Parts: sequence; structure tokens; C-alpha cells
Amino acid sequence: MRAVIQRVSRAQVHVEGHCIGKIGPGLLILLGVERNDTPAEAEYLATKSAGLRIFEDEAGKMNLSLQETGGAALVVSQFTLLGDCRKGRRPGFSQAALPDLAIPLYEHFILHLQREGVRVETGQFQAEMQVELVNDGPVTLLLDSQRLF
Repeated sequence: MRAVIQRVSRAQVHVEGHCIGKIGPGLLILLGVERNDTPAEAEYLATKSAGLRIFEDEAGKMNLSLQETGGAALVVSQFTLLGDCRKGRRPGFSQAALPDLAIPLYEHFILHLQREGVRVETGQFQAEMQVELVNDGPVTLLLDSQRLF
């Protein structure tokens, strides 16, 4: 499971011209589910995302987590995070989970993030989405459960 974590001052996602998810300060989380991912990996990444100390404290140091700031998360499914670009010019997506596995793990990630006390907005799985964000910092991190366990 891979997640691109972006600290944002605001973010929103649109499907067919309608805003379906919108947050103020917090995290935009682009989430890709791999074929061999498990609920334990979803829980680990959700806990890690909620607890990352990447928000500034009173002294201007990155010392506060999403949980501590009371910010929200906008979680958007993004299978292209699993694109393998090592060969040729067209990415391969053979490691991306099929929807029957990916959807439950995506939803499990969201549920666990909510259990961590985070207000969560979402995109729409398998939809053409337009994501708008204002990256704060900019701060962008990559989490990969295969490298964290």
C-alpha cells in the first residue's frame, strides 16, 4: 500500500463537476492498494498518517500531528501510485489490486483513520476525479507499507 501525504491548507475533489469532498487545513492522502496488501497494512498506514508530526507548533517547528491540530484528511484512491515505469514508456499496473480487494482495504484505511480521531472526506473509488489542493509548505511525503513493515 502506498500513500502520498500532502500537508494542505485546503483541498477538494470533484466528480462530474460536483464537489464530493472538501477539507480545510489537514492532509490530502492519495492511496494506492497493492495486490498483496492486508488490513494490517491499512491500519498501520492510517495510524502513521494520523500521527505524523508534520504540522508546525508555536515555535514554527514541525512538531504536531493531524490528531493534535484537529485537521481533516481528504483520502483519494490512486491506483497510478503503483505504476511501474522501469521498462518502456508506458507504466505497468500489474501490482495494483483489483477492485474486489482494493475497495475493502481503501474503506478499511478510512475507517481506521476515523478511529484515530480524524475527520475524513473522500473521493469516489474508480471515478474520474479532479483534485484541487493548496500544498502547505510544501510538505509531501511518501509512505509505502512494504518499506515500513
